[in-house]
Amino acid sequence: MKTPRQRSTRWICTVGMVGTVGGLLGLMACSHSEASRINASEQTPEIPPPSTPPPPPGETFEQMKARLEAEKPFYMDRQRALLEARYDLSNRPGRVKMTRGKPIQAGVRVKLPPGQTWPQLAVMTPAEIRAADVFPAGFMPLPHPKQLEGGMLFPHFAIEEILAQTGRDLQRFDLEFDLPDHVLPEFPPAIFLTTRLDLGDVSHGEVVTTHNYYRLFKDILNTKQLDGLRLLVSPFAQQQFNLIDDRRSAEPQLGVACLDCHTNGHTNGATHLVGDIRPQEQRNRIETTSLRGVNIQERFGSQRALMSVEDFTQFEQSAAYFDGDIDKAALKGVNPLDPISQVQHMAEMQKLFDFPPAPKLDVFGRLTSRATAAELRGEALFRGKARCAECHSGPYFTDNSMHDLQLERFFPERVVNDQVANGDGPIKTFTLRGIKESPPYLHDGRLITLDDTIEFFNLVLELKLTQQEKADLLAFLLVL
Repeated sequence: MKTPRQRSTRWICTVGMVGTVGGLLGLMACSHSEASRINASEQTPEIPPPSTPPPPPGETFEQMKARLEAEKPFYMDRQRALLEARYDLSNRPGRVKMTRGKPIQAGVRVKLPPGQTWPQLAVMTPAEIRAADVFPAGFMPLPHPKQLEGGMLFPHFAIEEILAQTGRDLQRFDLEFDLPDHVLPEFPPAIFLTTRLDLGDVSHGEVVTTHNYYRLFKDILNTKQLDGLRLLVSPFAQQQFNLIDDRRSAEPQLGVACLDCHTNGHTNGATHLVGDIRPQEQRNRIETTSLRGVNIQERFGSQRALMSVEDFTQFEQSAAYFDGDIDKAALKGVNPLDPISQVQHMAEMQKLFDFPPAPKLDVFGRLTSRATAAELRGEALFRGKARCAECHSGPYFTDNSMHDLQLERFFPERVVNDQVANGDGPIKTFTLRGIKESPPYLHDGRLITLDDTIEFFNLVLELKLTQQEKADLLAFLLVL
């Protein structure tokens, strides 16, 4: 029986590789009658990658670097074509802004299959959508730009700031981050502390690193919390960023820090692959989730369901940093955290990161008299017809559980840019407090705006919301 990846390559052309550095020769002619087959949902041809791991035997670091640099345009062009086929990525900000002033992108950005409209899709059953293959491609899993390797990828603005402050260069020579700046969280994000709400944003507009954490926090944290923050901004070896030849940075690097992705205890949108799924093409992309509100959460990881932030902290250092390949971790310099003197300190600090203020919510997460008529209608929908509160319940809008949306009802399994696209399985219910500041959405960042997210759940949960109801629901989400 053929694997999904084998099935996907029956109709695709091959890419030739020549030269000692593996330079791209280009696409070769393909004699198969289905060589030009195009996935109707993607509108981009499925093309095999120019090379796959493992590397050629005896390859030096310089040869490997040159080979991967030569392949980089292929992967980035292929990913760019995928994104352009799925989304409208233009910069169209709305009137609502994040805490420090970055506008939130407005409008539905997922592109529809030819001839379809949202109202037409909304009246179709999942079986009908699957049979007609008209489930929007932007609602399907989003692959990593280089699915067969994966690894951490940072937005350029984070790379530049960390380099300027610390001298560490988190630029990969083989890949670049794929989503534009305007669809990502603001940078740097604000910092709110559960212990000092009176201070408001304590970031002072700075990205917290090893070089400024003490100056910024020495007067508002105790010594244990300060040590936890020190560890959260300290770089440790990682699969793609380390001191040996098996790395993806031009120069050896000490590694990455927790807050390199979770900037200021929030997120900068950095991405990688979950470490606990195999084979490689089955692994899910994961967008960095915010650490705001960790103190009220009971599950950690989109699918792993780790039961404490202490467990998750240890897991990240020992496994996620190395894509689950513990055989490579010791050679690259894994940092085995001590549960008492390190994990506890880090966890205590993480639990101080608070949500941004929501002045229209009361202590139970309900709207007050300051709310507009549209926001009140949206709240009623949230707790009623839209069924959001069945999972996103309570004052923090999470049931601390996991749910399976069973997306396989809507489309047959397929391979897209080397990733097997299928149902996601059980996913953690993330909190919706402060949700407007955490784009893009869903665990892999496949939904660009909150408008996209509303259309996604309207279709997947068969809600049949009207256009006015969608607008009202959005109004409520923007005040959380």
